[in-house]
Amino acid sequence: MGLALVLAVAAAPPTATVAAAAARGGGVECPIGQNDCNIWDDDPGTPGGGGGNPGGGGGDDGPAGKCQWGGKVIPCYDSILGWFNNDDGCYYKLKQPQPPGTPEGKQWYQLTCNGGDLGSLREELLDAPPPGFGAPPDPEELARRALASISLLPPRASVAPRKSKGPGLVGLPVWMWASPGDDYFGPLTASASDRGLTVTITATVKRIVWDMDNGEQVTCDGPGTPYTADGPQAGGRSPDCGYHSGYTRADTYQVSATTFWNVHWVGGDQSGDIPQTRTSGTVQIEIDELQVVTR
Repeated sequence: MGLALVLAVAAAPPTATVAAAAARGGGVECPIGQNDCNIWDDDPGTPGGGGGNPGGGGGDDGPAGKCQWGGKVIPCYDSILGWFNNDDGCYYKLKQPQPPGTPEGKQWYQLTCNGGDLGSLREELLDAPPPGFGAPPDPEELARRALASISLLPPRASVAPRKSKGPGLVGLPVWMWASPGDDYFGPLTASASDRGLTVTITATVKRIVWDMDNGEQVTCDGPGTPYTADGPQAGGRSPDCGYHSGYTRADTYQVSATTFWNVHWVGGDQSGDIPQTRTSGTVQIEIDELQVVTR
């Protein structure tokens, strides 16, 4: 009698294990002022419900600000130091009051150089204001300041199959999902003001891209649907975010997810976009070959 030992294979829940959490640093780049590199290691124990872990915060893929020093973007205006001059790396502030005997047509300025180093102070008598002095606030600079006040968290990636519940099989669909919520997918709003100008930003995830660790990627529009072993779609395809064809080779795979944010800003009769990315840590999927025994 030939017996194919494929008991419950077709409806077997995909399963996977949870990787350890990643931390701030260690190759992870976190924008200043943004709490997007946290540590956790949770295991809710539900079938296919592994909590992923955040890894790298993403980078700032948008253009740099107008004022820079030492390779870093700095504010073009500081309420204490004054206006920044890109030509010499100094902040200029009009000295008040002007010293007695100041020549007509000239003015004394307090300079703070080396990108605002308070140890490099001096005064200069100038015929005209330096470049950048008195310039209105840069709306994009205010947008980036608003962005630094909010947290765009990396996705908490989950997959099914899950190693701790048993391996998946070659050719069976894989489910992927990430923690929903405004901090993970938006929309998030914030604003920043300076010298009468207010800029408002709205940050929203446009897509999430899953790296399946086999040279393939899957793009989803949203966080996806969590897998449940007793759900109506158990053993089938995810309705909105899955690797439908499954893996073609038995192995252990390290899966990660990257969210692609767009930060849209409006203010000062201008508008623009600042792209951002956030990447999760990895979660493991173990895939085995289907074994058929006959006797």
